[in-house]
Parts: sequence; C-alpha cells; structure tokens
Amino acid sequence: MSSHLESLVDLSAVDLGRKLRSKEVSCQEVTTAFLDRINAHDAKIGSFLALNQEECMSATKEAQQLIDSGEGGALCGVPIAVKDNISTKGLETTCASKILKGYIPPFDATVIKAVRRSGMPILGKTNMDEFAMGASTETSAYKIAHNPWDLERSPGGSSGGSAASVAARLAPISLGSDTGGSIRQPASLCGTVGFKPTYGRCSRYGLVAFASSLDQIGPFGRSVEDVAELAQVVTGYDPMDCTSRELGPISTKDLKNGSLKGTKVGIIKETLGEGTDGSVKSVFESAVSLLSQAGAQIEEVSIPSLNYGVTTYYIIAPAEASSNLARFDGIRYGPRSEGSGHVHMVEKTRAEGFGKEVKTRIMIGTYALSAGYYDAFYVRAQTVRAKMTQELNQAFSGFDVLISPTSPIPSFKLGSLMDDPLALKVLDFCTIPANMAGIPGISLNCGFTSGLPVGMQILAPQCQDEKLLQMAYCFEQTLPTILAWPDLG
Repeated sequence: MSSHLESLVDLSAVDLGRKLRSKEVSCQEVTTAFLDRINAHDAKIGSFLALNQEECMSATKEAQQLIDSGEGGALCGVPIAVKDNISTKGLETTCASKILKGYIPPFDATVIKAVRRSGMPILGKTNMDEFAMGASTETSAYKIAHNPWDLERSPGGSSGGSAASVAARLAPISLGSDTGGSIRQPASLCGTVGFKPTYGRCSRYGLVAFASSLDQIGPFGRSVEDVAELAQVVTGYDPMDCTSRELGPISTKDLKNGSLKGTKVGIIKETLGEGTDGSVKSVFESAVSLLSQAGAQIEEVSIPSLNYGVTTYYIIAPAEASSNLARFDGIRYGPRSEGSGHVHMVEKTRAEGFGKEVKTRIMIGTYALSAGYYDAFYVRAQTVRAKMTQELNQAFSGFDVLISPTSPIPSFKLGSLMDDPLALKVLDFCTIPANMAGIPGISLNCGFTSGLPVGMQILAPQCQDEKLLQMAYCFEQTLPTILAWPDLG
C-alpha cells in the first residue's frame, strides 16, 4: 500500500468525509486503502467473516457521483463494516453460526438501506459471538477474534469484530448490536466509541433477533462525532418495526454546543464495588477528577436493583431467545439434518447447528417459560426490570447523565474465562441496565491500564440521545484521547 493510502486509514470517519467532499481524495482511494489493510492484517485479528470487495468497489462509483453532484452527506463515500447478524441482501449473513452457513438474505435491513442511500460502501460482515450470545467473540462458530491492542486478549463481545475492525483501522466505522452491552463492552475493551441508542430509535427490521425487548443496533467509531453522524443516518421511524418510535433521526445539529460547567453527573455507586478491578477504578476516578475540574458537578447515586441486573437479564434474554431461535429448525431456516422422522430431524439439526452457549441459553429460557416456573422466574424477573427502570428514572430527576466504568475489567486473555459459566456473564454488570430500561448509553475511552483501554459509560434518559451525544462530546474533549492506535506491524 502506498504511503498516501496508508495515511487514509489513520483518519476518523468524519475527517475522511471532509476530505472526500473537498475532493482531496476519491471514494475509490479511501475504500481501496481499507480493503488493502484488511487483506494485509485481518488474518491475525479475525474481525471479518465475509468480505464484500467487488460490490464495495462498485458502490464507490455511486458514492463519487453523489459527492460530485453536491448531494453527499457527512459520511458519503466512507466505507463501513457491518455485524453479521444484520441482514444484507446478496451478502452472506450467518450470525457466526453453523446453522446459517451459506444463508444469503433476499432483503436489506432498514439500517442497511439507509447506509446504501447515504453512499457508504459496505466492506464486509464482522465476526461476533454466535447469535450475539457472549461477551468475548469466542463463541463464533468460524474463528476467534483478537484485540488489536494485544492479540492474546479478547476484543469483547458480542460485537467484537465490529469493535476490533475500527480499533485496528480496518474500517473507519461499523455497526453492531447491543442486547446487554454488546456494543459498549467491546468498545471499552478496544478503546473505540460505541453508542447504543434509545430502544426503538433505530429500526430492528432485518436484525436477527436474540432478545426482542432488549436488542438495539448502534454504531462504533473513533470519535463521538463519528458515531453521532452514523446514528443520524440509521435512526428514525420505521413502519416495518412494530417497536419503532415515531421520532425523526437523531440530530447532530447541537453536538458541539454543550458545556460541562454546571452539568450534574451521577456516578452509579454499585458499579464501583468489589467486582470492579482496582486498575479500572483508578483510571475511571482519574477521569472523573478531570470532569470535575472542567466544571461538572459530580456526586454518587445509588441504584440498588443493579445488583440483580445480571441475574434478571439471564432469565429475560434467554426466555426471549428460546422463542426467537425456534425458527432455526431445518424447515424454515438452516441446513436440514436427516433423521428417522420429522421430530428427530429437527432435534439433530439444532444439535449440530447450534454451539454450546446458544443451546445452553435456549434450554435456560425454555425452562424459565415452562409451566410451573413462569411466575417464579420470568414474571419475577420482569418485576425487577420494572423496579430498575423506576430507580434509573428517579436518579435522572437529579442528574443530567449517569456514569460508570463500562466494563469491570480491562481486556482479558482469550480462553481465560471460558471454563467459568458466570465469569463472562458478570462482565455485563454495568451495561445491562441501559437495555433493561431502554435508555441510551455510550462508551468512550477514558485512559489506559497496562497498555489496555478503559471505557467510561454515560447514560441518559429515554429519547435524550442528542443530549447524551452532546455530553459525550464534552467528555471526549476533556478526557485523555487516544493519540496512537495499535501497531499491527
């Protein structure tokens, strides 16, 4: 790759967009730079499951026409990577599962239609935990993803490939999905920005469902401005999604007009308990000190029900998954395994097609919904969820935003937590509440420990996505920024 093309991969998505609109570079040059880098380095990262090179290069011509006609938006011509559970017409979508190997969707998800209309070439589909069930991208049926900051460590999950692709400069921007922290947690471990919008502000039409009341699509980028611009592209009301809110796209108009002076910030007390690593606490507290010096009014706030968040989540999410994944039976979806009769064929198909983690969650969910246990587990879990939402709303009555570490630990060695069935699940302790309450959340880098990124999570009330992004931009200007990205050699 020439030095000219190499330098392009160092730019943020928004900066690339500016260079494209000013005609300093062409769409073809930008996309070529990232495809070349993927081909050179992704073998050791494992962030992509499928590349889309031919169609991607073809899309650059349409993007260039939009720019030349003066119709291109902020991200026109900027290539994007897409998590492999988001439907892409003509491009394999597997959810990193053997049961969907070879599935070519006949339609685009609503967010993909928006991406294509905006002139963003799709680089390919990114690696993930199978059916988004995991926190390390180790349950993928095809390959394990690696953290670009340390190849022996996990990029997080379930959107690990989307986060790693941005951190490794294989893509300037990407899309993921977040059910219990699957955007924010890998963003924290990879040092990128990851944004989960309010539930219902981004259409889920075309997202392969895991837990329908919790799932939300959202962006990864190198800066808050990157994710805000992509959020503006992919959000808005969609009649194809029955849970879509009748609101317009997230606006970036006032993104840079906020101030920390006088902003009331609540630190969620429960997220700084014994379960949070001391090094993470130290980096987080140093960042909080900088926010205070910049004029933010910071106090602790207690949300007691957070202590039951992981337990509650791992009843509700598997219960919804057991229903959503019933369609993958070898009849409606998935390759058919031959058995000695219809029932045995379905049993064999699912046994062969699903990985261990997916099968475990389906069984847990089916058990929680079964006669005699529905009230004892599922109904009680929903009661705790309602209590958590109430406590969060009460906290927002006294604070503009709430903050916490995004992940209780920095990136961990691959394989080190796989033998403990609970170790990976408790990593979602800080992020689960946002999904339970349907509120927007964002993670941005706030420092490093032993060379590994540490994320700060910011939460805002429902539908105050613009306010959250505005505050996140203020935080970003105050906190230590990433001056150098991982060197892949």
